[in-house]
Parts: sequence; C-alpha cells; structure tokens
Amino acid sequence: MSDALPEFDLSGRVAFISGASRGLGLKFARALARAGADLVVTSRTLESLEGTCQEIEALGRKCLPLVLDVLDYDSIQQAVDSAVEHYGKIDILVNNAGCNRRKPAVEVTWEDWNLILNTNLRGVFFLAQAVAKKAMIPAGYGRIINIGSVTSVAGYAGLGPYGASRGGTKQLTMSLAHDWGGHGITVNCLAPGWFRTEQNKVMYEDEGWVEYLSERIPVGRPGGETDLDSAVIFLAAESSRYVSGQTLLVDGGISVGAVRAVPKKA
Repeated sequence: MSDALPEFDLSGRVAFISGASRGLGLKFARALARAGADLVVTSRTLESLEGTCQEIEALGRKCLPLVLDVLDYDSIQQAVDSAVEHYGKIDILVNNAGCNRRKPAVEVTWEDWNLILNTNLRGVFFLAQAVAKKAMIPAGYGRIINIGSVTSVAGYAGLGPYGASRGGTKQLTMSLAHDWGGHGITVNCLAPGWFRTEQNKVMYEDEGWVEYLSERIPVGRPGGETDLDSAVIFLAAESSRYVSGQTLLVDGGISVGAVRAVPKKA
C-alpha cells in the first residue's frame, strides 16, 4: 500500500508508458511509481531505459524495459504481448511517445508531416488499440491517458503538423472513450503547456524567450518538474472513474489566450 489517498493509490496496478527514457515520459514513470504502480517502460533502445529502470526500482517498484517503435506496427504488437506475458495485465496506458520538427509552414516537407503525424497520431491510435484489445477489454478495466499538448486547443507559428497531430489526439480520445466505455475503460487526454524537455531545451537557454513566455502564462512561469504528477495520477487511478473523453490542460492558464499583467519594476 502506498502512502497516497486510497482513491489515488495505484498499488497492484501495472502502467505501460511509451517514450519513457527521458522528458515527460520519465516524469510520468516516476509519478506513477511513487503512487504504487509497477511499470512497463518503453523506448526505441533498451540502453536508453537503464536510468529509468534504476529510478523506478529504487522506489521499490518493478520495472520491465521493452523496445517499442510506434512507427512500426509489429513493434507495437510485440511490446504489448511481452508486457502482458510478463505481468499478466496492463491496467494503465500512458500514450506518451511523440516527436516534433519546428519549422515555418512553408518549409515543412512531406517527410516532416508524415513523421510527426505517424508518430503522434497513428502511433497513439494503434498502441491504444493493441493495449485495449489484448489487455483491457478482456479484463473489463483500463485507464488510457493520451498525451496531448496545449497545441490541442491553441495554434502557434511553426507548429502546424505538431498542432494537427495533437488536435487529432484530442478528437481521437473522445472517440475511443465512446468506443470502449462499456468495457470499463476510460480514455482521457492530458495536455501539458510549456514544459522543458529534450525537444525544446535549447529554447529555455534563452532568458529573453523564457521571460517573453512567462509574461503570456497567467501563473507567470513555465511548467515545473512535478507540475504534471498529480494530473497523471488522477487520470490513472480510481479518482477519475467517472471522467472519460476529456482533455485536461495543465498549462498555467496559457490556453485562455491572455497576456499576464506584469507589475512594473520600481
């Protein structure tokens, strides 16, 4: 039994997280392990998961590393089969693997579009399908958390294909919630705002950009190290049993579209 409140306790649950070697995926893995879940963590190479597994096992939880490339249908099937064979079930899916190529719209190539949409949308669908079909529907229980973005509901220059993929994730989430609700499965979208990750860390090295961004976030700062923890635990646990088809924005309020009133310096 973890030290979480009962409805937020994940003891005895198994969570499968795609893209768990770094960034938000690693944060989600830590949070769910602290809440009591055992984990399946995936990446395109096993070597990249060594640090993740060490952290999870140090928290007293089990951790199974698996190779998964969401651009490869057979890889998806094999990873899900291996997870079910190892644990006997998958209770929670955090559909996190994604990519981006930030470019002006006139410079986006056919290959850029295919890579981003196939990773962030096609991969999300077929991983959810495999987990639902092979684990959750037979068990009559499941929590699917598709990771979206503030770009699911707001547009930004240079993020055309990425925003399209994340907007698609929001719509897909609603459809799957309707499809699988009768099987005891909830499907929700967790949509972070501006958090520092490996993909965007170079932007955070520019103090001027961080100040510019912070002025546009009502709470006055980008997302911090643990600001997503309670949201992912909520959506993974019994606490969210009557929540499905929803997009939960954790963005400091930037999606409201206003510029924060910054006090003038003396």
